[in-house]
Amino acid sequence: MQSAAAASESFGMNTGISYRVYGENSEQALSYAKSELSRLESMLSRFIQNSEISRINMLAGSGRVKINCETLEILSFALQLSEISQGLFDITVAPLMDLWDYKHSNRVPDNSKIRNAQEKVGFRDLVLDTVNITACLRKPGQSIDLGGIGKGYASDRCIKVLQDHGVTSAAVNIGGNVSTLGNKPDGSEWSVGIRHPRHAGALIGAVKVTGKAVVTSGDYERYFIDRKGKRRHHILDPTTGYPAESGLISVTVIADSAMTADALSTLIFVAGMEKGLRYLGCFPDTQAVLVDKRQRVFITRELKDRYKAVDGIKANFV
Repeated sequence: MQSAAAASESFGMNTGISYRVYGENSEQALSYAKSELSRLESMLSRFIQNSEISRINMLAGSGRVKINCETLEILSFALQLSEISQGLFDITVAPLMDLWDYKHSNRVPDNSKIRNAQEKVGFRDLVLDTVNITACLRKPGQSIDLGGIGKGYASDRCIKVLQDHGVTSAAVNIGGNVSTLGNKPDGSEWSVGIRHPRHAGALIGAVKVTGKAVVTSGDYERYFIDRKGKRRHHILDPTTGYPAESGLISVTVIADSAMTADALSTLIFVAGMEKGLRYLGCFPDTQAVLVDKRQRVFITRELKDRYKAVDGIKANFV
């Protein structure tokens, strides 16, 4: 067993973060990883005034912004997913997110306001210049939100920093985005629990992984119940302007990259099972655990030997 360990909890990227790091340089490596997350947040958060994303948003319709190669990588991948999904995944959804203000409101916005906000949503209005490394939004009032992809990228970077500082065993959880490095110190695989979308504190099962990311998108994270008793969650369908109603209530994606898993879990949640599994198939070595509105659990066949269901909860293959 490795001789040193560091465990820590903190708050960043608007969520709780926990770290379990093992190895000779665990304390020092953990410090570097935390610094990296702070750097990325200051670059990518639209809620930080001088971040690159904020500057793109502020200059929407009027100018290009010089960006970091990392920001370009994230935006490029987001656009790739938008093209594949014909806009079911769209990081220019921020005007709609601001309208559905889950922190301060529990009312459904007026339909006219939703339509007005929708006019500002459109991934094709995000223009990237890969030669000069710039980005811009074509129309005034447009804005980017990286909520469905940014934490995944940050998780990947965190793992890379730990690795670069000699760590061979670690698990990082950024608001439900779990990334692992190697195996546990005793050589066994990491077991990542998947939350039950309707029973707080309960799991539907767990998946065993080595050096992979496990990311879940669900309708239970942020939501309100409207006057008609309908659950209005925070994962919006950019094509309708309303919370996604795809028949799924939880989607977990397992992939080598947390950025891929993060974005795909959001996309599949919006797209629904049939389309979502087709999109998943575009990315090799990705697997999924899906829960539909009848609380039935479905897993991709490659997870057969890696997924363990909680007693009494059947897992169906897709």
